Amino acid sequence: MPDSVLPRAPALLPTLLDAAGAAALVASYAPVSVTAAVKDIGRIDVHMGRFISLSPICLVATADASGKQDVTPRGDPPGSFMVFDEHTVAIADRPGNNRLDTLKNLLENPEIALIFLLPGTNETVRLAGTARLSVDPSLLESMAVQGKAPKCAIVVSVRQAYLHCAKALLRSRLWTGDYAQPKGTFPSISRMVGDQIGLSEEEKKKREAATEIAYRDGLWAPIS
Repeated sequence: MPDSVLPRAPALLPTLLDAAGAAALVASYAPVSVTAAVKDIGRIDVHMGRFISLSPICLVATADASGKQDVTPRGDPPGSFMVFDEHTVAIADRPGNNRLDTLKNLLENPEIALIFLLPGTNETVRLAGTARLSVDPSLLESMAVQGKAPKCAIVVSVRQAYLHCAKALLRSRLWTGDYAQPKGTFPSISRMVGDQIGLSEEEKKKREAATEIAYRDGLWAPIS
């Protein structure tokens, strides 16, 4: 990407508004449009249900009891995110790094928000509600991919549901490839994390090999 495309940060950190200034700034925005004000219909309708059924990825936001937040991507083949009715959707918990940020947050605070994306479509679907975990055998079996069921599922009771406009994805040109970076722009994730936590060169190489195996064989079930 040409340097001219990248904005340069000022040398000094920005000044920040106090509470009164921030409130005045928010109050200065134009009134919400009539359509935007009423677009949260509080349920998954036929359009959103079809969108979710075709979506291969969603972003999941949760917070712990103190309000510290986490956002994580969840990816699956289309049809894996299940809409049961207008107020219930379930997503599988696939193998990861076992930090379990989302699951631990939900133990403390059931609030959850989801954004579903659909490649090639610049609009998104946004849901919010509360979540509980399920190990119902029928549900987990229905979520199996390549014969491998998830360990649990996150079942969301939806109270907020609406379609989000395309402006953010149009600005990012997410699906056009215009801002795609060539392979090799960054080192492997194992090497970058190794740099961050001070691993030796030998340990970085071991972790690179382990990550390659996990990406190849561990997408749907943990490596035994």
